Amino acid sequence: MLVLLPPSEGKAASGRGAPLRPESLSLPGLAGARAAVLAELVELCAADEEKAREVLGLSEGLRGEVVKNAGLLQAGARPAGEVYTGVLYDALGLATLDAAARKRARSSLLVFSGLWGAVRVDDRIPSYRCSMGVRLPGLGALGAYWRGPMAAVMPAAAGDGLVLDLRSAAYAAAWRPKGEVAGRTATVRVLHAPTRKVVSHFNKATKGRIVRSLLEAGAAPAGPAELLEALRDLGYVVECAAPERAGKAWSLDVLVDEVH
Repeated sequence: MLVLLPPSEGKAASGRGAPLRPESLSLPGLAGARAAVLAELVELCAADEEKAREVLGLSEGLRGEVVKNAGLLQAGARPAGEVYTGVLYDALGLATLDAAARKRARSSLLVFSGLWGAVRVDDRIPSYRCSMGVRLPGLGALGAYWRGPMAAVMPAAAGDGLVLDLRSAAYAAAWRPKGEVAGRTATVRVLHAPTRKVVSHFNKATKGRIVRSLLEAGAAPAGPAELLEALRDLGYVVECAAPERAGKAWSLDVLVDEVH
């Protein structure tokens, strides 16, 4: 099982340890693309703070994020699973998983990123600010920029099992499963049970809890149909719309009562 996650907008501070070692990151086929984005981001933020703030879509109160980006090459790195924070990651609670579940998380979770393309939760990275929606002056829109590099590495990363895609739209644009891989991919919506409307904040929390439940249970569904049964066994109320034809992703709706 491979679980695709979005990053968090806010991030924990960089660690005090050794700085980034780009060659140590997972998916080494992304090394060249990562180096290009990193170099332009650091140069932009070091050279022109106001322009960088505009490009990154940051308010005056987030000016410190530009300074942070300018120092990415020297900043201490820490595991990505500690850097990413927020509602989904709080609900996932990587730090409180038992040893077996943490091991599963290291092998099955892949976090998409405007700066790194995608990283595993144990890849050591510095704290940064660069969403997939950013358009860098030199490289252009990052969602489009990453499509080629991600298409080259993701089919192998997906292996031959289930792909559980929990990314938001901006990050899904960087790689869309195709063909045989799409046929064993499942996306998830979180709906308010009485109204069948998509929820916002609770959407992220529910997705984090779903991933935690699967990791704790040691579930290894072979495909979307098996995922549906696994989630129901774990107590979730799930409806499923199987694709109309082969080569299309499945869509699962998880129904919740809370909407806050």
